[in-house]
Amino acid sequence: MSKRPRFPRQWSWPDNGKIAFSVGIPFEAFEKQSQVNFVAAKGVLDRFSLSYGDYGWKAGIWRLLNLLDEYGLKASVSANGLAAERHPDIIRMLAQDGHEVNGHGWANDVYAKDASPELERAEIARCTKMLTEATGGVRPVGWTSPGSSGSDFTIEFLAEQGYIWLGDDASDDLPFVQQTKSGPFVILPRTNISTNDISAWIFPANPPSVFFENFTETFDQLYREGNEGAPKWLSMTLHAHMAGRPTFASTVRRCLGYVKKHDGVFYTRNRDIAEWTLKNQKATA
Repeated sequence: MSKRPRFPRQWSWPDNGKIAFSVGIPFEAFEKQSQVNFVAAKGVLDRFSLSYGDYGWKAGIWRLLNLLDEYGLKASVSANGLAAERHPDIIRMLAQDGHEVNGHGWANDVYAKDASPELERAEIARCTKMLTEATGGVRPVGWTSPGSSGSDFTIEFLAEQGYIWLGDDASDDLPFVQQTKSGPFVILPRTNISTNDISAWIFPANPPSVFFENFTETFDQLYREGNEGAPKWLSMTLHAHMAGRPTFASTVRRCLGYVKKHDGVFYTRNRDIAEWTLKNQKATA
C-alpha cells in the first residue's frame, strides 16, 4: 500500500510543480587570492591565483550564459561588489537579460566572520549601492556571504536594508522563514554541496563525470519525493571562473538536458522562490 512520504513540512510550488530547479552563478572578484592557489601562503597576494579568478569575467560567464540560453533558463548571479565595480557592463547585461543579481560581499576573499558588526553593516550597504548602480537601478534582494561565512548579525543587517533572502545555510531541502526585527525573512539552504561545482574543482577534486553522477542521483531522489507528494528544490551552483571552463561545459549541458527531460519542473530564480515562500509560509523562528 502506497503511503505519503514521511516529511514533516507541507509544501507546494506554482502549477503543482514536482520540483523547483534553479541555477546559481557566483561572479566573483578577489583582492589577494582566488580559491585556487598553489604556492602562496593564505592571505598573501598571488597573481596566478588572481588570474584564475579573472577567467570568470573574461571567458567563463559568457560560456555559462550561452549554455543557459540553449535551455531558456535564467540564473541567480551572486556578484561581489568589487566584481560589479570592475565589470559594470556585465552586471548591467545580466540584469537586462532577466537574471537575478544578488549580493555576495565586497570581495570574495574577505569574510564577514572576520569583521566587526559595524564593518559588516557598512559592507552590505556598499555592495548594495554598487550592484544597484551597475544593474541600472535594480536593487538586490538576496545575499550569499563569501564562503557562506556570515555572522550572528548578517540576517538582521540584511533585513533592515531591504533584503528578503540569505543563502548561508545547509539545514534543509526547502526554504524556510525566520522572523527578524524588520519582518519575515527567507533562508534558502544550499544543502546539496554535491551539485556545487566547487566539489569538482576544489574539495575534493573530481572529474566532471562525478559531478554529473552526483547531480542526477540528487535530482532523481528529490523528483521521486515530489512525485510522491513532497515537492523539493534543487539548486545547481556554477562559478563563472570554474564551471565556465571548457572542461565542464559538456557536463553542464548534460545536467540541464537531463532536467529538461522531466515534466513538472518549476524553473525559477532564488528571488522568485523567496517571494513565493514569503506568501505561502509562516515564520519558524
